Amino acid sequence: MNCLGCNLANKVEAVNVVFEDDYVCCILDHNPYNEGHVLILPKKHIRYFDELDENTANSVIKASRIISKAIKKLFNPDGITVCQNGGAFDELTHFHMHIVPRYEGQNFADFFTEDGETNIEEESNLEETKRKIINTIKVLD
Repeated sequence: MNCLGCNLANKVEAVNVVFEDDYVCCILDHNPYNEGHVLILPKKHIRYFDELDENTANSVIKASRIISKAIKKLFNPDGITVCQNGGAFDELTHFHMHIVPRYEGQNFADFFTEDGETNIEEESNLEETKRKIINTIKVLD
């Protein structure tokens, strides 16, 4: 099976990893809603939330806590949205969770709009964001 989510989680595709363990890989979204937008992907192919095994589910939650703490310290957002889109709304056909820093006045409905526009972050910006998040996680550890 050629799954983009598996390729991203296992670094077959070029990704900006900010955290990983034996079960999950956390990468910067290449089309972030805000700086610091991270995806958490299981390393093994899992399609739906209810298919997560106990170890992977625990790693997803652990990673979301670690990433959320780093985002709060680094970007000082007004809030953080943690979400997962399944079924027909899962463009990767691989379970993934979004961790998204949010700020007052932003309409989060824009996050879910499928207007065909792409706003892919420049690789240099992603590298800088990656460095900042990794360094912040190290400080918090």
